[in-house]
Amino acid sequence: MSPLNSTFFINDDIVHPDFFFISGLAGIPHTNYYYIFLGFVYAVTVLGNTFVMFMIYSDHCLHSPKYIVVFNLALSDLCGSTAVIPQVIDTFLFKSHLISFEACLTNMYFVLGFLTMQSFTLTLLSYDRCVAICFPLRYNDLVTHKSILLIIAILWMIAGMAILIAVMFISTLSFCKSTVVNSYFCDHGPIYLMACNDNTPSAVIRWTHPVLILWLPVPFITGTYICIARALLKIAASERLKAMKTCTSHLILVSVFYFPLCFTFALASIIHRNARIINLSLSTVMPPMLNPIIYSLKTEEFTESIKKLYRRTMIHITVRKK
Repeated sequence: MSPLNSTFFINDDIVHPDFFFISGLAGIPHTNYYYIFLGFVYAVTVLGNTFVMFMIYSDHCLHSPKYIVVFNLALSDLCGSTAVIPQVIDTFLFKSHLISFEACLTNMYFVLGFLTMQSFTLTLLSYDRCVAICFPLRYNDLVTHKSILLIIAILWMIAGMAILIAVMFISTLSFCKSTVVNSYFCDHGPIYLMACNDNTPSAVIRWTHPVLILWLPVPFITGTYICIARALLKIAASERLKAMKTCTSHLILVSVFYFPLCFTFALASIIHRNARIINLSLSTVMPPMLNPIIYSLKTEEFTESIKKLYRRTMIHITVRKK
């Protein structure tokens, strides 16, 4: 059946299609290699983020407010990748381009919701680093387990409600023409543009989401690092280097997550559609894979925790052999 000839069902003067046709990667050459790459990325993402969560849960030395935030980042990365990659592989590798209207809205909710939460968590990590370096004597008072858990809960509610509102407005639109979604998932922008009734609320939301994940977090993170830089100039060189090392992993995470997204959004109107889709898909799937690797290699506390786990494992194996 042609995607342009989808059947429609009408409910209270709102026309919804039975399905959408996800066209995203269909016209891009050599995509089979890209699906193999995505499968590898997903496997590393699942193993890496599961390992990070296991280490934080099992090692009491990592039961600090900072690592509660890192645990939340790993959880968001794992869930976000699970919402994107299996669906993309199923859609394009196995030619399952059709997705029901309800399943499409569900996919939209989880992909955008977890993407928003990843951005929020990176922003919260910058707050943690700023307080630790700028107000070291007050860190234990300002950043507590209770306050961090409360902030994380509030951020989850904001992300969940913001995307729920976006999905609810999509459900009020009528689609009486094309049902072809020019993206690799049920993306909000391409879908609301296909509506044949008033889509003004969705258009407003279309510009609100980048504000949530980019234009508010990026200036906030930039501001925290300006404060950190000013604080570092006031301390001794040896202490300065030690403090800078604690920020290295977070700066890499921020660069990996925000730079590709900023590039894609800034040049969306001039780059080719296929290039935009590939860039956006890579921006979505690569940070969750790289984050646990970066934390494992660049964070001293986490590295020490891994070494302790390795020593305990080797001792246990030696005892069993005896």
